[in-house]
Amino acid sequence: MTAGTTSGVPGGRAPQQKEPSWQGLPAAMLRLRRLLLVLWLAPITVGTAVLLWLFAGPVWALFALIPGFFLVWGWPMLGRNWRSWRYAERADDLLIQRGVMWREETVVPYGRMQLVEVESGPLQRKFGLASLQLHTAAAATDATIPGLDPAEAERLRDRLTELGEARSAGL
Repeated sequence: MTAGTTSGVPGGRAPQQKEPSWQGLPAAMLRLRRLLLVLWLAPITVGTAVLLWLFAGPVWALFALIPGFFLVWGWPMLGRNWRSWRYAERADDLLIQRGVMWREETVVPYGRMQLVEVESGPLQRKFGLASLQLHTAAAATDATIPGLDPAEAERLRDRLTELGEARSAGL
């Protein structure tokens, strides 16, 4: 390599990567997770308050505020987590980013994909959602995109399967 080049590019500049077009998760995913938060913590809060009031006295019933605190704290935290999920299709791979405090980015090359599944449980179907599960040869690189619109999940499954077959043909 000569002194005036960086990474083999004349002029000393590295090649510019085009910024990927990121897609977020639908708002229905946030509504589902918040509903599950309320369905779990509201009965625990009320039940704890009633039991403590009856068997330990009204002062002890204040300890029922602990699960209530997690309900109030969890509401905005779910919003932050929901906003952190995004994915982007690039020319050679699929990027998946998630995480608020610990940011995690998964890069899945199309040629390494072995199986692409669309899954939808009863609650997901009720909210019009589906999850996309990507399987590769290495178990550590399996990736999931939760809470997609079912039509988008099927479109992604078909596109990723097509690109995976085209890229793996040379292997």
